[in-house]
Amino acid sequence: MRALSSVSAVFPCYNDGGTIASVVLRARAALEELTNDYEIVVVNDGSADYSASILEQLVTLVPGLRVITHDHNRGYGGALRSGLGAAMKDYIFYTDGDAQYDPQEVLRLSDLMTDDVDVVNGYKVRRNDPLSRKVAGGLYRFTIRRIFGLVIRDVDCDFRLMRRALMEKVELRVNSGAFCVELMKKLQNAGARIVELPVQHYLRPYGRSQFFRPRRVARTFIDLFRLWWRLSISGAERATAEQPVTQGGASADPPGD
Repeated sequence: MRALSSVSAVFPCYNDGGTIASVVLRARAALEELTNDYEIVVVNDGSADYSASILEQLVTLVPGLRVITHDHNRGYGGALRSGLGAAMKDYIFYTDGDAQYDPQEVLRLSDLMTDDVDVVNGYKVRRNDPLSRKVAGGLYRFTIRRIFGLVIRDVDCDFRLMRRALMEKVELRVNSGAFCVELMKKLQNAGARIVELPVQHYLRPYGRSQFFRPRRVARTFIDLFRLWWRLSISGAERATAEQPVTQGGASADPPGD
């Protein structure tokens, strides 16, 4: 484990009342090993379950926990934009509040955060989801990687450790599930030095995915098209630099799915 100067841990929360407490507590345990200076930021994105009550109790129990509350659901990207924008420490770690990833694996990510690395990007060892979502996810990653020229293998693995100084160089606009594509493409365009690390993906212990609904899927694909147009066609946000992913300190082309 490589100690870090200071870390902000950011978790979006939408109807994650059954998991957000365990995510926060496991994150706190990991952060206490990692640094003496940390904060935890949870964005309650208009949850309709008992997430707000759980978070209200957690604030009294967990020093360094801040809760940002949206009056209405802004979408996955909207929640992360709020959380990442509120982060104040040197490094930002984020993952979801649904406990499909283990926050304690941030300790493994920190091992790779050397002086010549800006982003440590997780990728799923094995996706613990129904077969239909595995197939859809594989097709999505394959297609998006080629359309946007992404060099990471798993853009929808929301388990990342990043330098906050680099985040200040990119402007993020997307509120939907297309946020992760925008984030990683713009970091790549900004010359981010990226390494990848396999992480575990677990069955959802509570609730169900909020993404696989017709309206949300449609919104995501509309945003993906607009993002592609801005970055690739119109020139409004065209890249100025590309930096290949490095893995284990050496350049690596993205493997096939």
